[in-house]
Amino acid sequence: MNQMVLALALFAVMYVLLLVFSEKRWIIALVTAGLFVALGILPAGGALKAVNWNVLMMLGGTMATVELFIQSRMPSRMAEGLLRIVPNVQWAVVALSVFSGLISAFVDNVATVLMVAPVGLAVARQIKTNPIPVIIAIAVSSNLQGAATLVGDTTSILLGSYAGMGFNDFFWFHGRPGIMFAVEAGALMTVPVLLWLFRRERARIRPAGGTVVTDYVPTVLMLGTIALLIVASQFPQKPELTNGYICCGLALAGIVYETLRSRAGGAALSVARSIDFKTLLLLSGLFMVIEGLTQAGVIDAIAALFVKLGGGSVPLMYVMIVGVSVLLSAFIDNIPYVATMLPVVTSIALMLGIEPYLFDFGLLIGATLGGNITPIGASANIAGIGILQKEGYKVGTKDFVRIGIPFTLIAASVGAAVIWILWA
Repeated sequence: MNQMVLALALFAVMYVLLLVFSEKRWIIALVTAGLFVALGILPAGGALKAVNWNVLMMLGGTMATVELFIQSRMPSRMAEGLLRIVPNVQWAVVALSVFSGLISAFVDNVATVLMVAPVGLAVARQIKTNPIPVIIAIAVSSNLQGAATLVGDTTSILLGSYAGMGFNDFFWFHGRPGIMFAVEAGALMTVPVLLWLFRRERARIRPAGGTVVTDYVPTVLMLGTIALLIVASQFPQKPELTNGYICCGLALAGIVYETLRSRAGGAALSVARSIDFKTLLLLSGLFMVIEGLTQAGVIDAIAALFVKLGGGSVPLMYVMIVGVSVLLSAFIDNIPYVATMLPVVTSIALMLGIEPYLFDFGLLIGATLGGNITPIGASANIAGIGILQKEGYKVGTKDFVRIGIPFTLIAASVGAAVIWILWA
């Protein structure tokens, strides 16, 4: 019991520090993991074994490929083509939002905002309208569809690894429609919300084309990554690091190609700088901490508390998991939250005698969409606001929640309802 209390206390302190010192999160997680080992909560030999190297390799490789994709200017070319078919600003915002959502199903959410936001700014300048709501709509849409595929977001990769899900399993899993259908149902219902929010923006637009794609190889690499992940999903007995090797292998091929094409080492350095090593180190520390919590019995204790509060009712437990995830993710980073809660909701499912997938999917829906409620709830939101601030615009909390709250409530409610219908 003393070890359980000590582990829980260290975890609580770590989480508070993660909230307060956001720039030092990777250091805080690694130091906490070190304390778990030093205090005997986690055996020294089990620390590195607790790290999910497949997740880290998938993330690192995808980040590098995305950077090459951005440098090729293909996303801007695609966005310009999209704007040519819309009648006015109202539909342009919807089109850009849907476009950012579709991209973010396969590309990191922050990278998606960095790709699409400049187009949104150009549209706003062209018709002399306030760009703040346009960029916010793009950011919240990119957050929404990160849960649609295995490679769409860090939280999706965490779920896929923990539940043993391949790329195809997000579309069709155990003979039923996967989480992608719930995410897309939520996304579809946000279109009327955006149309209503931008109902006064009826000015026509004339998109300025001219973006030239400098290289099509990064696009091929992006599509190749997705295709190979789909193929790998067909082999359940594949080596543990298969997906990681795919993502890193294609990223390395892209770096080598770009270096040879540009005949300069700067290309490789630019791609290396785009990899968020701090996030990779943060996840490494979290994997160790969560393993320590599991061995100390904390995960089972939290699960038992949830079951007690829910009175053994599966519907009530599901609503609690989704609701708490939406609420907490509005204020805290969803990566450590999902990493911590996946083993908790699995334990809850086992205690209630059901398969864990209902709660797993509910957790991902709530945690992914909850970040859209506040400006600090997701990294994509912070990136979008940063772009606006660089342009001299001040974004207030009121500006954000006016779009974020109705968007989140509709998408989360519809997505959670579809998951319940398909998986309860």
